[in-house]
Amino acid sequence: MAEQQRNWAGNITFGARQVHWPRSVDELQLIVANSDRMRPLGTGHSFNHIADTPGDLVSVADLPPVVDIDPAGDTVTVSGGLRYGEFVGRLHEAGYALPNLGSLPHISVAGAVATATHGSGRGNGNLATAVRAVELIDADGERRRITRGEPDFDGAVVGLGGLGVVTALTLDLRPTFQVAQHVYRDLPVAGFTGHAQEILAAGYSVSVFTDWSGGPINQVWRKRIVDGELAAPEEWFGARLATEQRNPVPAMPGTNATEQLGVPGPWFQRLPHFRLEFTPSAGDELQTEYFLAREHVVEAYTALAAIREQLAAVVQVCEFRTIAPDEYWLSPAYRRDSVAFHFTWIPDIDAVTPVLSAIEAQLAPFDTRPHWGKLFNLGPDVLRARYPRYADFADLLGRWDPRGKFRNDYLNRFFPSPG
Repeated sequence: MAEQQRNWAGNITFGARQVHWPRSVDELQLIVANSDRMRPLGTGHSFNHIADTPGDLVSVADLPPVVDIDPAGDTVTVSGGLRYGEFVGRLHEAGYALPNLGSLPHISVAGAVATATHGSGRGNGNLATAVRAVELIDADGERRRITRGEPDFDGAVVGLGGLGVVTALTLDLRPTFQVAQHVYRDLPVAGFTGHAQEILAAGYSVSVFTDWSGGPINQVWRKRIVDGELAAPEEWFGARLATEQRNPVPAMPGTNATEQLGVPGPWFQRLPHFRLEFTPSAGDELQTEYFLAREHVVEAYTALAAIREQLAAVVQVCEFRTIAPDEYWLSPAYRRDSVAFHFTWIPDIDAVTPVLSAIEAQLAPFDTRPHWGKLFNLGPDVLRARYPRYADFADLLGRWDPRGKFRNDYLNRFFPSPG
């Protein structure tokens, strides 16, 4: 047995017999071809067993870094193992930007794309929506490339690691831009419930944070493109403008967060919540996220407020943010303007698990879809009914990996092999 590997949060100890860190694509091809069971490992920023396996874990973090900008196509091809924070500055220097970023610049491109991880913004899709092409090593150890417009593309991009080991992705670019962010504190609940859609649409990216303590909503982070007047009134829907750096997690220092107070800066230094050089979020935590139609945000908030005491006992902070619809079969925002309720929990799985069931019961009327890499209790029968292309993805797994090399208990639970 190899030295045990754990995920970022430390709540999962992987059961792999060996962990591989190839330094070339050729070496990776041999490893994949010679393995009978395998799972790709990103930065480990998942909180369930999605990346676990009794076979081989393989990381692409040590492959040669690639950042290849194509001005003619307005794209960049990057190594799948790169973290966003490791290459976005180069894009900015070349005059380009990605359409969106997640709250953490610490996550790998391949891992974020495979699970439809996202940032925020009514007009912004998840990070996978920037993908123009995917390059991977398939179950036979062969290089494979799939491009936008091909029949399986919308199923393969958010592939949960079940189709191969992603080595590179080609991403759409846009011209670089500047962003300024202001934070508002102590938003009255009536201010949110009475104006939720207006608040969530009040910037390129907007995030609302609460600890469910029963008082005002803690904070609203409003990130706006610098293209004209950026007046920030001292009072906004009853919330007060913050005059010092704030952190989304109440117990954490504001210095760990990206710069606020309306100071303009490049997109990659403002769209994330956390700076690359610091431990992201609270560090010692568990996470859950549920997606539902944006039109139901106030109803969902009210439903969750009914179990406020249960939430407050185990939550560090909860964030609401919007995501534009997309066409990816397993994206939680598939064909639905969405709002996500993201929970950062205390690191106590026994205390958190029953609260997940309580949340899922409260949100059941809204056909919620969970983030695939975070904690949830919803079973395969429920999710099958909530994803119109669920069966198509199961078929895709069977066609691309007929021997089940990239399967694990997690995938087998949700997408059982017909054999």
